[in-house]
Amino acid sequence: MTRRATPAAPTGGGGPVRVLVVDDSAMMREVLRQGLSRDPGIEVVGLAASAAQAAEMLSDRAVDVMTLDIEMPQLDGLSFLRQLMAGPRLPVVVVSSATQSGAAITLEAMEAGAVDIIGKPCLSVGTGLGAILPELCDRVRAAAGARVARGGAARGPLAAAMAPRPVRPAAPGPRPPAAVPQILGIGASTGGVQALFEVLAHLTVPVPPVVVVQHMPEGFTAAFARRLDAALPFEVAEAQDGEPLLPNRVLIAPGGSRHMRVEGRAPHWRVALVEGAPVSFSRPSVDVLFASLAERAGGLAGAALLTGMGSDGARGLAAIRRAGGMTIAQDEASSVVWGMPGAAVDLGAACQVLPLDRIARALAGDPASPPPRPARPAAVEGQTDEG
Repeated sequence: MTRRATPAAPTGGGGPVRVLVVDDSAMMREVLRQGLSRDPGIEVVGLAASAAQAAEMLSDRAVDVMTLDIEMPQLDGLSFLRQLMAGPRLPVVVVSSATQSGAAITLEAMEAGAVDIIGKPCLSVGTGLGAILPELCDRVRAAAGARVARGGAARGPLAAAMAPRPVRPAAPGPRPPAAVPQILGIGASTGGVQALFEVLAHLTVPVPPVVVVQHMPEGFTAAFARRLDAALPFEVAEAQDGEPLLPNRVLIAPGGSRHMRVEGRAPHWRVALVEGAPVSFSRPSVDVLFASLAERAGGLAGAALLTGMGSDGARGLAAIRRAGGMTIAQDEASSVVWGMPGAAVDLGAACQVLPLDRIARALAGDPASPPPRPARPAAVEGQTDEG
C-alpha cells in the first residue's frame, strides 16, 4: 500500500509524540528508531527487544504510542497486546510482515485493540528510509490521537463470530425504491478493521453488491477478506480485476499498487483494478472508488465513510451526494480517528452523520433509522485533488 496523510497533531500539549519501539530484531529496532527520529514531532523514548522489557519500560517512562512486532519469542506480541489492553489505554501500531501467518495474527491484534498496521520494511539500517518515513511517521502521529477501546484483552468481534451465522431474512414490508441503494461502497482506514465488521455484520440479507477500500498494507487484505467471509452470512473476497458485482457478495480492494473502480451499468457492474498515482495520498483510494460509484451508479449508490486519518474519501463521497446517492459519515464519538469522516462533514458531503451502530440500517434504507442530522450542501463542484 502506498499512503500518505496529513499528520495528526502531537499529544501532550504540543510536545513530541513519545514512542516505544518493540521488536525482537535489533536491526528492525534500529531501522524504526532512525525512521521515527527524523521527524521532529516524534521522540523515541525506548527500544525493547521483548514483551517483558517493554512492560518494564512502560512502568518507568511516559509513552504515547507503542509500535509492536507480533512474532516474538517467549511472550508473543498478540498475547502481550491482550494483556496491555486490560489496563490503561495505549495506542498500539502493529509492525508486521505480510506472511500468511503474520497477516492472520496481525488481524487478531487489530481485533484485540491495536489501532493500525504498518508493513514491516525489509530494509538495512540507513537504506531506503525515505520511502517509508512519511507513512511510518504519519501513522504513529495519528495513533497518538486515536481513541482506544477498553476490553481488547478479550477476543475481538471477528474472532468471537468465526462460527458461520445463519442467514437472516430480509426485513418485512415494502420500502420506497428510491430509499434503498442498489450498490454500496464503504471506505475506512485507521480503526477500520473493527468498524467495517460492525457495519457488515448488521447488514440484512439479501445484501446489494458491496465494494470496500480499507487502507491496509499489501498482503493483508486477502487474510482480512477470509476472516470476514468466515464470520458473515454472505460472501467476502479480495477483488479480482474484471469480477462482476453480485448481491450477497462483498469485494475488498487489494492493498498495493492499484486503485479499484466500479465499471459497467446497473445491474451489470464489475470491478476494475487500475494503475495510477496515489490519490488523496492513498492507493487504493476511497476517493477513486467513490468517484466511480457516482459516475456508474449515481442515485442508485449508497456509501459510508468510516474512521481513518487524512481526508481520503471525502471528495468521492461529495460526488456521490451530488449524483443523488445516499451518503453517510461516521460520527466523531464512535470513530477511532475522525479524519476521513470529519473531512467529509466539513465538505458537506454527508447526508447523514451517524454513530457506527446505526450505519448499516441507514445504508439499507431502513425507515426506522433516526432522521439525518443537518449537513451543509456539497458545493464542491470543480475542485481538484491535490493528492
